[in-house]
Amino acid sequence: MSDGLPVALDAMGGDHAPREVLLGAAEARRRWGIPVALVGPGDTIRQAAREAGIDLAALALVEAPSVVGMAEHPVQAVRAKPDSSLVVGLRLVKEGRAAAFVTAGNTGAAMAAALFELGRIAGVARPALAIVYPALRQPVLLLDVGANAECRPQHLVQFAQMGVAYAESALRRERPRVALLSNGEEPTKGSQLVLEAHRLLAASDLNFAGNVEGRHIPLGEADVVVTDGFVGNVVIKLSEGLAETLVRMLREEALRGWVSRLGALLMLPALRRMRRRVSYEEYGGSPLLGVNGVVIVAHGRSRAWAIANAVRVAHEAATGALVERLSAACAGQAVEA
Repeated sequence: MSDGLPVALDAMGGDHAPREVLLGAAEARRRWGIPVALVGPGDTIRQAAREAGIDLAALALVEAPSVVGMAEHPVQAVRAKPDSSLVVGLRLVKEGRAAAFVTAGNTGAAMAAALFELGRIAGVARPALAIVYPALRQPVLLLDVGANAECRPQHLVQFAQMGVAYAESALRRERPRVALLSNGEEPTKGSQLVLEAHRLLAASDLNFAGNVEGRHIPLGEADVVVTDGFVGNVVIKLSEGLAETLVRMLREEALRGWVSRLGALLMLPALRRMRRRVSYEEYGGSPLLGVNGVVIVAHGRSRAWAIANAVRVAHEAATGALVERLSAACAGQAVEA
């Protein structure tokens, strides 16, 4: 992948678009020198740039007059709006005019449009949505987290293969350890799906570490953890809610008296460092693995720093030959969709 190609960025995707998206694009360009092509209605983008004090001279602008809303039906919206910022951005990747695509918009629409525009990598039965999960030792790649609610054992094996390729390419892990999410560490624990997937993973050439329970994910006891999209989505939504609850409880306790306030003040630098370690903003977004191009789906609440990191992650994945690695990992397979 040519380093000179821009990352196509959906300027209209997310709860805080276009202002925060534009600020993130400008930051990615300033901090890391990454070329960015903003995709969306030109007049809207230029107006937002003026209001935010952003000079668009360093950023490319690709016209896309319509927008897919967060609440729209994914497939219907993609088909009805071929000129949307989401579809046009993916088309830039398909045509070789962009190295990767980033959006903080409608996740379902992003997945549908990626399949329509880019298609699947040869051998991939089902693309999977992954997330870089903050952990004690080092971040863990968890997949699938929402693309496939129902899976076969062979799908989980392929998720593991794609996860390994991403961990090697983007996370710079050597021979990543793969684990299977279950309700017990023993190979005899789990649903029929997990039991069969365990057998297949154990017989593969992956660095399979066996089953892990949910509590092991934040401890970082594996590099790649695989599960079906239903369970994976529950895990990340529970984690988001738990993190938010703990922060609120800590804030309430810290304000109960002058001693607590003083302790909180002394702990402030450490608390800020911890927040950076666990914040989704630091990890950019979720890669959609298995489509024939680099696609990063950022959190819908992303602000400028999260968008900048999503652009960085997309650029690193593209220059790290992610698609080629995924193609090699899934070559010659016959997995039914």
